[in-house]
Amino acid sequence: MAKPLSTSLSAKPVVDKDAPLKEDIRLLGRLLGDVLRTQEGDAVFDVVETIRQTAVRFRREDDTEAGAELNRMLKKLTRDQTISVVRAFSYFSHLANIAEDQHHNRRRRAHQLAGSVAQQGSVAFALAKLDAAGVSGATVRNFFNEALIAPVLTAHPTEVQRKSILDAEHEIAHLLAERDLALTPKESKRNTALLHARIATLWQTRMLRYSKLTVADEIENALSYYRITFLRELPGLYDDIDDDIALQFPQKHGSTETATYVQMGSWIGGDRDGNPNVNAGTMQHALQRQSTTILDFYLEEAHALGGELSISTLLVDVSAPLQALAAASPDTSAHRTDEPYRRALVGIYARLAATARALGATNILRREVAPAAPYAAAHEFAADLQVLADSLATHHGEALIMPRLASLRRAADIFGFHLATLDMRQSSDVHERVLRELFASARVETNYAALGEQQKIKLLLAELSQPRLLTSPYLTYSDETQSELTILRTACSIRTRYGERAIRNYIISHTETVSDLLEVLLLQKEAGLLRLGSEGAELDLMVIPLFETIPDLRLAAEIMEQWMALPQVNRLIARQGMLQEVMLGYSDSNKDGGFLTSTWELYKAETQLVQIFDRAGVKLRLFHGRGGTVGRGGGPSYEAILAQPAGTVNGQIRLTEQGEIIASKFSNPEIGRRNLELLVAATLEASLMPQPIDSRRAKKKLEFEAVMEQLSEHAYRAYRNLVYETPGFTDYFFEATPIAEIAELNIGSRPASRKETRRIEDLRAIPWGFSWGQCRLLLPGWYGFGSAVTAWLANSSDGNSLSKKRTLLRAMVREWPFFATLLSNMDMVLAKTDLALASRYAELVVDKKLRKAIFKRIVGEHERTTEALIAITGMKERLAGNPLLARSIKNRFAYLDPLNHLQVELIKRHRASVAGEREMDERVRRGIHLSINGIAAGLRNTG
Repeated sequence: MAKPLSTSLSAKPVVDKDAPLKEDIRLLGRLLGDVLRTQEGDAVFDVVETIRQTAVRFRREDDTEAGAELNRMLKKLTRDQTISVVRAFSYFSHLANIAEDQHHNRRRRAHQLAGSVAQQGSVAFALAKLDAAGVSGATVRNFFNEALIAPVLTAHPTEVQRKSILDAEHEIAHLLAERDLALTPKESKRNTALLHARIATLWQTRMLRYSKLTVADEIENALSYYRITFLRELPGLYDDIDDDIALQFPQKHGSTETATYVQMGSWIGGDRDGNPNVNAGTMQHALQRQSTTILDFYLEEAHALGGELSISTLLVDVSAPLQALAAASPDTSAHRTDEPYRRALVGIYARLAATARALGATNILRREVAPAAPYAAAHEFAADLQVLADSLATHHGEALIMPRLASLRRAADIFGFHLATLDMRQSSDVHERVLRELFASARVETNYAALGEQQKIKLLLAELSQPRLLTSPYLTYSDETQSELTILRTACSIRTRYGERAIRNYIISHTETVSDLLEVLLLQKEAGLLRLGSEGAELDLMVIPLFETIPDLRLAAEIMEQWMALPQVNRLIARQGMLQEVMLGYSDSNKDGGFLTSTWELYKAETQLVQIFDRAGVKLRLFHGRGGTVGRGGGPSYEAILAQPAGTVNGQIRLTEQGEIIASKFSNPEIGRRNLELLVAATLEASLMPQPIDSRRAKKKLEFEAVMEQLSEHAYRAYRNLVYETPGFTDYFFEATPIAEIAELNIGSRPASRKETRRIEDLRAIPWGFSWGQCRLLLPGWYGFGSAVTAWLANSSDGNSLSKKRTLLRAMVREWPFFATLLSNMDMVLAKTDLALASRYAELVVDKKLRKAIFKRIVGEHERTTEALIAITGMKERLAGNPLLARSIKNRFAYLDPLNHLQVELIKRHRASVAGEREMDERVRRGIHLSINGIAAGLRNTG
């Protein structure tokens, strides 16, 4: 019998939007299985497959018997089987990430093809929102002409990707994307065969480094992301944004054609804080390699343009400047006398080749027709390209500009000949030691370090007004002083050689006083980077304080107020366009005071800085030293920017991208462009969106901030009590996490700890957070929140009822983006936390009493935190508000769990051999490091 008509019409087929993702994962998993069977044999394949099925059953079906079965199975594995299983699941984590990225691209394209409204996080969405709020097109265009949005790539000891692995995975991603096209049976078969070959290549490629990573290696790693993503996607993003602006605001008021609002930055080769391997030579090498990379790109594009622009003057006229450019070309071939664009490009190519050689390139693949003079600066190259574009635009060739010339012209503005601005960073105590020696050698002050703060300021200001130098070529200085002076002099020569944008920032770690800033001004003067002239001092490198610890953050506004009040400094800031940058460190403040307190102290410091800068009439640019994880101040950048206090963005923002987060965000070109667009959209919206001002909102905000202050105090006490005041906690941390094994891993040029101690105070924030991620506790991202909420609710001294307090917390989530983002980030961390797996790591602690006591405290706090989050948000399931991420985690973790179990077993074997002073089994050690790589890849933001 047929169904009633009404039922048939109303019934809609359920579409599984994730079906293509599951299909891709199955395909990649099957191909990996085929490779495993071929390379390792059926027996190993069967072991891996059985473990996989059992892990899936345990994770997805909550089968407790499956969990016990999994444990028994893993313990029985031989050493060689263990390594093969670890490798298999590690590579599967990488392949699943590739499939997930491809699915994000697929879903985005589906939205665009369907003509859906612009998605949140896109520039088009932000422009429409601003338009609806009454913001004019002129204001928007002015924003883009004045803005600076700078992602700064940094190298840290959690970067576990080898470039060889990245290259192979990039090719797999390309082949997977191809499968969304309508392939013929033969094309599909060939695609599958190529995927199989690339996965086989991965299997036979060493995932780990056997030698310590050098700074040069880190530089090459970073440059691979430029070739994959930034060189093409960033100019392409500019083109898309121009289109979006023209569509939303068709009445043109000003142009953004020459705006360079997104510029790349780097710390790799210039950040010497705690890294003895960074020096003047690494700075020179970094710029030489950066320059070679961008000039290689320009040469390739100029050559391709020469092939494309075959326009003949027998058919169309050209401009006089274009004719002049062609006439100056070394191309005298009779075959191209009527092809001025080609001749001009031959000349441009020759000048680029000469420039590349002048800047250190030694291997230009395609020789120029004849020698030519190098470009003195990148703007000369850009001007030549503009001559081509102008001629095409005025002689019926406008359609020929867009395919390649426009993007190359834009790239010249964005990247120059330096590619990315290299920041310099050093610790304030180093500067003090250097100046103590220089003052003593020059017989100005015998013991500078012993002076009080006001005495230091007086002396430094006096020296800054002196035309003479403290240094003498006839004196011998300590190695440290000589090295620091050489580095600064090298920065001066780099700016002359590669352009002023090559190096323009000097960041001071551990800034605690105004004298810390003045010291760097004086050191710049010694190197010719600060010059005293008849019209006042000229400063090359902006001096940028970095406030890191909780006490430092609390002093930030006071220090900057004193700094800007100094007349000599105020004049320098005026020459910087009344702009001053301040860097805030998220990672160390988190390790120092815990997730909640760090986040709150950063918010307060930013708010206070805005007030101080407004009074001084100086524009504030904040540099956010965000980590990859929530436990180090990370989390989604879009939400984080929108949650910034009012007045802290204003079109100026820099933020670090580090660890394997760089691979996660930028190893796929489309994903990379999307992440860059998110930064632009969030900065645009945060800068220009009108803020409603009314007494009710202002009163509510004050009330919310008062609650947050109390929560922070409670959370700080809970966190500090566990981490710094609990006897034996350091031993627990070093035994219950793979921190010792991470320190052995060749994954960074920087030591894991600042000093040769086991003190948590001396441990770098990055391996601290990374270790907690590996053991699946992710403690720095949530610990203290539950205690804070419980204590605040229990305090009746404010006269508010329990019901009213809970209502207030819920209002904070609804009405305060800062608090909503904080809870959202914590929700994600809790979704990735697994106490059952963490308990396996706790078993590594030798002292059973210590193990039981501390793990019990951690479990108790986890329960309190989870209960508090549920009570405030009303969501019992983790990531209920982000089902896409929830499904992603569920899909991935079934294959990640075996790696954690195996890591525990391998660590047990490794530490037993060390304790028994037996010869270390290199294969066991390698297995631990492979598991670290796989778990990091599976978690995606643990760095």
